[in-house]
Amino acid sequence: MEFFFNPKGIALIGATTKPARGGFSILTNLLKGFAGKIYPVNPRYSSIEGMLCYPSILDVPDPVDLAIVFVPGPLVPNVIQECAMRKIPGVMIESGGFSETGDDGKKLQDMLRRISQETGIRLWGPNCMGLVDAVTRHVFSFVSPTIWDYGLIPGDVSLIVQSGMLSAGFLIDTMTHGTMGISKVCSVGNKVDVEECELIEYLIRDPHTKAIGLYMESIPDGRRFMEICSRSPKPIVALKGGKSRKGAEAAMSHTASLSGNGAVISGAMSQAGIIEATDFKQMMDFCRTLATFPSVPHNLPGRVAVLTYSGGAGIVSADFIENLGLEVADLSFQTRQTLKSVFPEWMPIANPVDLWPAVEKNGGEKAFRTAVEAVCADPGVDAIFLHLFAGGFSLNFDLSPLADLVRLSGKPMVAWLIGERKQARELQIAVQKQGIPVFREIQRSIECLCALLKRTQRETPWNASVESFRHATASVKWKQVLAMSSSTLDEHVSKQILADFGIPTVPEKTVGSVSEAKAAASGFGFPVVMKGIAPGIVHKSEQGLVRVGIHSNEMVENAFSELRAAMPNGGSILVQQQINGSIELIAGFIRDPQFGPCVMLGLGGILAEALKDTAFAVAPISRKDAFHLMDQIRAQNILNGFRGSIPVNRDALSDILIYLGEIGFACPQIQEIDINPLIVCNGDPVAVDASIQLMTKEK
Repeated sequence: MEFFFNPKGIALIGATTKPARGGFSILTNLLKGFAGKIYPVNPRYSSIEGMLCYPSILDVPDPVDLAIVFVPGPLVPNVIQECAMRKIPGVMIESGGFSETGDDGKKLQDMLRRISQETGIRLWGPNCMGLVDAVTRHVFSFVSPTIWDYGLIPGDVSLIVQSGMLSAGFLIDTMTHGTMGISKVCSVGNKVDVEECELIEYLIRDPHTKAIGLYMESIPDGRRFMEICSRSPKPIVALKGGKSRKGAEAAMSHTASLSGNGAVISGAMSQAGIIEATDFKQMMDFCRTLATFPSVPHNLPGRVAVLTYSGGAGIVSADFIENLGLEVADLSFQTRQTLKSVFPEWMPIANPVDLWPAVEKNGGEKAFRTAVEAVCADPGVDAIFLHLFAGGFSLNFDLSPLADLVRLSGKPMVAWLIGERKQARELQIAVQKQGIPVFREIQRSIECLCALLKRTQRETPWNASVESFRHATASVKWKQVLAMSSSTLDEHVSKQILADFGIPTVPEKTVGSVSEAKAAASGFGFPVVMKGIAPGIVHKSEQGLVRVGIHSNEMVENAFSELRAAMPNGGSILVQQQINGSIELIAGFIRDPQFGPCVMLGLGGILAEALKDTAFAVAPISRKDAFHLMDQIRAQNILNGFRGSIPVNRDALSDILIYLGEIGFACPQIQEIDINPLIVCNGDPVAVDASIQLMTKEK
């Protein structure tokens, strides 16, 4: 990948003298920042900007190890063939007109992929903005040369952005507002060859990158992506576009309908230790905060000291701190005593610390310095949230001593700033140069603190493969049976598979007559449940095929007759022991097109899809992954025992989740598994209803 970032020589195919064309902007940017050899290529010119212009890439002399292509899409495949003949190792294709335009463009892009595979030439793009490196001043992009007028501000955040215009927007926004510097912006476009996984690996090694931000619209190899991100020592923040589900017409189970696209992606990112952002600005703010404090320990308690000049702002800050899962720190006795030295006697000391009375008594500089020094020394404080005002009120003073105190303490500080527009912008830039991230909204400030303090990192990288199965006999048996099956298995067969893989299931029996039904009910003990089952029937309650609370032989007779009448040909009757529990969960498995085998957990029963309190993880999962999956459920009070109910046995539940992943690996014919409900009885989860949908067989 090095020739993309630090080439010895660059050939620009599509160079032009016309200012309105991208080929002109690329050449201008190269001339302003690149110190190596530059070779314009265009048969229409003999020279450009005093440089010899070559008619073909085949005519370009050494050294050249990177070509940038900006010619019409239909001409690109031939150009790439010539680059391969010229033994150029890498090409950035900044031309559009490929898969983003429809079938004809897709055919062109497929041609590029074949050329890359056959020749080994590496292709970046197409349909991208290329690369901007503010540290080395390498602008290999048709981004407007006016970017140089603002000055490329070097920083330690690098971005990988699938959208070309969005990457340009990020650059212009950061350069003109002075909110942060940038190390590298990599616009990857349609990702015919080079994609985010290779770039992440490069940026992990890059000494000029402390945090990595991603905007992605697709993840071609989700499992490799997880493996790479899970072993990154640098924080990775990701914003995934296109997570909403356009339709669930093909979904046969709750598991599939709940997965959508976004739920699996969010689960995978959380599992790999990636911080998920929900909008562009949030992604950038997370990145700059994490890059500013790279040595902050992972997963701190999140105890925050709020230093404000406004009681109202302090109250709002406390609300956001608690809502986002952090804590308003309890100040130590020593901290309170130190703060009393600058406050009037009548002022009680509390966190949030309203410093205005201290400012009136001692001036802003002494009041704020004393407060920052006190909370930096407090062992019960993990981070400091400072409120600033620009434009008067005795709050304009040199903040560099505060920044020095924070650096020495090792505790992160972020600031919220309001005030007069011009002075606020100047103060924001000055404070950020001191190593204190500044934000213009309280909520965003706390969100960034939360991302920093609650950041987790896996102890061991996630592994995409399963080395051995604990249920080898079941694996062989059911793999052979499923190879002969089709469609959706009925409930009884589905639970036989689950049971063989170690998942607890409700005692049950299929019956063919009223006498068999009575015998089964007698054996289980009343009350019992009776169901009509058949392959392809998943939502039995909606079709009137479930009878619960059967507590006599007469009710058995009636239920049998009703179910037999309602059943399609080939169906059968199932008698089950009735399991009573205070908690109904849903657990499942789905084979995701991007991430492969995934497991799911959520609140279940008939309200599963209405509540949508679910979480996903990519299999195989460890016990820690299983516990992390449980922690993602919002209704933790239900899992922990609500209103006197027995808490869920998390060890037993983790086994079920692990085994679900193993079933998916052992039986590649399975597309989905849906256990709903998974009833918790005396703390232990039991599969009461289940369905398994198989992969559609190719004709």
